[in-house]
Amino acid sequence: MIGQPRTASAHPTGPSPTTVDELVQRARSLATANGRRILGIVGAPGAGKSTICAVLTRELGDQSVLVGMDGFHLADDELRRLGRRDRKGAPDTFDVGGYAALLERLRGQTSDVVYAPEFDRSLEASIGGAVAVRRDTPLVITEGNYLLYDRCGWDAIAGHLDEVWFLDVPADERRRRLVHRRRSHGDSLDQAEAWVCRVDEVNAAVVDGTRERADLIVHIDPSPSATDSIPTASADEGAVQ
Repeated sequence: MIGQPRTASAHPTGPSPTTVDELVQRARSLATANGRRILGIVGAPGAGKSTICAVLTRELGDQSVLVGMDGFHLADDELRRLGRRDRKGAPDTFDVGGYAALLERLRGQTSDVVYAPEFDRSLEASIGGAVAVRRDTPLVITEGNYLLYDRCGWDAIAGHLDEVWFLDVPADERRRRLVHRRRSHGDSLDQAEAWVCRVDEVNAAVVDGTRERADLIVHIDPSPSATDSIPTASADEGAVQ
């Protein structure tokens, strides 16, 4: 599959039950395969990508490292120059070429350490050299919205990934999380809801259109009392072509 574009997968009718523990075991099997493996975690804004990645990296320990797509956000000044700051997070607001180059470098890593950027949500900016990827770390986990998108240069990404999971969460829950996130950064309720409707939901529609290219669709069943936790899940598995 490496180096080849992903196409739509034929998913069976009806999901097969799974748990977060089973997802951890699936990731661990990638980590114990020969050589470097790269696992992609995809989902629309608010799907819980960061949460499940935190679980995976915690459980796998030194076997894994997280390198996020969001580290390749263009700086706000550049977005303003391009006239795109008011839709930050859209496919054309990232340095996708830089992201693809990093994944290629990580795939065939020969140096002891490769440094990757990290996006700081408190600053709304990327910090270069924030993540150290060691050559002996078997599994790189990368998460983001557009890993399976095939326009705006994103078609260069999927071929670097050994496996991709798509996180599916009810739209109402996603929107609730997104409004909460915006408000935690200082937006009023009206401002938060306007941004989610005008920007995040437009991007979510783009991401949702890529779901059939994933190896695994993980259906998130959020607990009514949870915030962004992932208590249970079910998965549709397809054969990637």
